[in-house]
Amino acid sequence: MELRCEGCAGCCVDWRPLAPDAAGSDRTGRRPPLDDAYDLVPLTRDEIAGFLDDGLGDVLVPRLFEPAAGDGSVRIGGVAVAAAGDRPVFAVGLRKPPKPVAPIGTDEHRWLDACAFLDPTTLQCRIHGGDRYPRACSTYPAHSLELDAETECERVEAAGGGDRLLDDAVPDDTPPLPFGPYAAGSTVFAYPDPDDLDGVIDRLRAERLTPDDRARFVGAAVGSSPGSLSVDRDRMAEARTRARDADSWAGRAIRAWSERAAGDGDRVALAPDDRERLVRELEDDAGAPGTPGWE
Repeated sequence: MELRCEGCAGCCVDWRPLAPDAAGSDRTGRRPPLDDAYDLVPLTRDEIAGFLDDGLGDVLVPRLFEPAAGDGSVRIGGVAVAAAGDRPVFAVGLRKPPKPVAPIGTDEHRWLDACAFLDPTTLQCRIHGGDRYPRACSTYPAHSLELDAETECERVEAAGGGDRLLDDAVPDDTPPLPFGPYAAGSTVFAYPDPDDLDGVIDRLRAERLTPDDRARFVGAAVGSSPGSLSVDRDRMAEARTRARDADSWAGRAIRAWSERAAGDGDRVALAPDDRERLVRELEDDAGAPGTPGWE
C-alpha cells in the first residue's frame, strides 16, 4: 500500500462534524458498539499490557457491543450487551479527547475528537513506528481493502481531501483480522463479573467513564490469555490497580483538552500562536514524544 497522510488524519480524528455524509461509521456492523467513538483502534492483549507497563494505562478505554442475532447477551443496567455466556465481551482501544485540529485538508481549526497520541500541530502520531504503535494502525487500511470495504482514505478523497490511497495492493504479511476466529483473549475479551458493572453502560454512553470503570476492563484484558475467554484473577487485579493509578502525560492532556474544548466541531477561538503554545504546554512540555514533521 502507498498512502499520502500529510494533512489528513482521517483515521485518527472524528471528522463527522466536518462532512457527516462522507465520514464513515462503525455502528453498522452486526454488533454495533455502545459508545460513539469514531474508528476506535482495537488493541491486542500484549499491546494493552505494553501501554500499562509504560505507565499509559490512563489512555485506554473499553468498547462493549450490542448483541447480534443469535448472540449470547447479558443485561447491564437494563441494556442488552453482547456476551459469552453471562460475561459481557469487550475490546480495548485508545481514548479520543477533543483537540484543536485542522484535518483532511481544511484550513480552519475545530474541536474534534482525536487520538490521544495525535499531535494537533503536525497531525502526526507521536508513537508512530515505536514499540507502542498499534498493529491495527500500522496495517491500516489493509483489512478494509481485504474485505472490499470503503477506507477512510477513500472517504477523505470523496470529501475533497485530495488523493490519499495511492496504491491499494494488500501486503502479503497482513496479520489476521482483529475480530476474526482467533480473537478470543487477544483482541476480544470477556468481563468475568457483570454484577460489578452497575452504571457503567450509562456512563459509557454519556462519555463519563471513571478511571475505575476503565481500569476494570483493562485489568480483565491483561488477565486474559490468547485463545481463551478465561481470566486470571491475580493478574487482572494487579493490572486493574496499575491502570487505575496511572498518571501519564497523555492522561493529563486528555483531562486538560476536555476541560478547554468547546462544542464538538466548533471553531477554535484561539490565535495560531496561542493554539501552538497550548499544544506545547499540554503535550510536548509534559513529556509527549515529538514528531518529525512532514518532508
